[in-house]
Amino acid sequence: MSDQETELKFLRDQIDSIDQQIHALLNDRARCAQSVAEVKERYQGDREAVFYRPEREAQVLRRVMQRNDGPLADHEVARLFREIMSVCLALEKPMHVAFLGPEGTFTQQAASKHFGHSAHCIPFSTNDEVFREVESGGAHYGVVPIESSSEGVVTHTLDLFKRFNLKICGEVELRIHHHVLRAAEEGLDNITRIYLPQQTLSQCRSWLDTHFLAAERILVSSNAEAARMAIQHGTEAVAIASDLVADLYQLNIVARNIDDQSDNSTRYLIIGDQDVGESGHDKTSILVTVPDKAGALYELLQHFHQHKISLTGIETRPASPESPHSVFYIDFEGHAANQHIQNVLQELQSDTVELKLLGSYPVAVL
Repeated sequence: MSDQETELKFLRDQIDSIDQQIHALLNDRARCAQSVAEVKERYQGDREAVFYRPEREAQVLRRVMQRNDGPLADHEVARLFREIMSVCLALEKPMHVAFLGPEGTFTQQAASKHFGHSAHCIPFSTNDEVFREVESGGAHYGVVPIESSSEGVVTHTLDLFKRFNLKICGEVELRIHHHVLRAAEEGLDNITRIYLPQQTLSQCRSWLDTHFLAAERILVSSNAEAARMAIQHGTEAVAIASDLVADLYQLNIVARNIDDQSDNSTRYLIIGDQDVGESGHDKTSILVTVPDKAGALYELLQHFHQHKISLTGIETRPASPESPHSVFYIDFEGHAANQHIQNVLQELQSDTVELKLLGSYPVAVL
C-alpha cells in the first residue's frame, strides 16, 4: 500500500467512525422528540396537542448558525438541521401543508424550505383554496406568496386576511432562479417555442430578448405547465422554470439563472390558527381600518414613531367600493407580547374603526 493510500485509509476510517457517532446521535434526538410528543399528549387533556413551534425552531436554527465555526457555511449547516428537525417532527405528528400549486411551483420550494422535506405538501389551485383548507382543518398550515422583489406585494393575499380568520405563523424568503429547460440534452440551438408564465416573462425578458428574440413566447398558467407543454412539443420547445420543475419532469437545464435581476426573491407567509410565542427576533402584522380622510395614514404612523418602532412594510387596500374607510396592512418589528408593542396596539385600537392582529412570528432565518 502506497503512502497516499495509507493516509486516505486512515482518513476514511475516521469518517466512518464519525458517521457512526452522528447516526447514533440522530437516533437519540429522534427518541427524544418522540418523548416530547408523549409528554404533550399526556398533559393536553381534551385539547389537541401543538407539536410545531415556529419560535422554538427559529431559536434552534439561529443558535446553529451562531455557534458554527466552519468549514461548512452557516446557512448550509442550518439547512441540514432544518431537515433533521423536519424528520423528528414527523415522528411526533406528520405536518400537512397546503400551498399554491401546481406541483413544482416556487411556493412548493418555499414550503419545503420552511418545513423540510418530511412535511406532506399538498397543492391547491388558488390562494383562496389554501386559506379555506387551513381554516377548515384539512391542513395544519398553508404557504402563500406575499411579496416579490420584482413585482411588489401580492394584493390578493392581503385581501384574503379580511375574509378568513387565520394567523400568520411565520415567513420564508426564497431566492428565485429561472432556468431554460429542454428535453434535448444540451444547447440553445433550434429553439422555436418558449413556454412560460407571465410573471416569469417579466423577470427574464431582457435575457430572452438577447438570446431568443425570434422564438415564439407562449404564456401558460405556471412553470410546471410550461414544462408539460415543452415535453409535448418536442425538442424545439423549451420551458422557463426552476430546478424543482427540472427534477419533477426530468428535463435538462441548458441555461441557468437567466433572471434579469440576480437578487430576485419572493417572500412567503406561513398561515395557521395558532398564536406564536416570542423567538427573540420577531415581526408583527396587522390590518387597520380607518376613516378615508386626509392625513389618516400620517396619524397612524405617528404612533409607531413615538414608540420608536420600525416598520418593515405598509400597503393600502380599499375596504370596499362603497365604504368610506381605507384598510392598511402594516408589518413592523417586535412581538405583540412585548409591552411597548401592546401600548401601540392599544393606541391604534382607540383611533381606528377596526384593528385585526394577523400575528406575531419569527423573522425568516433561512
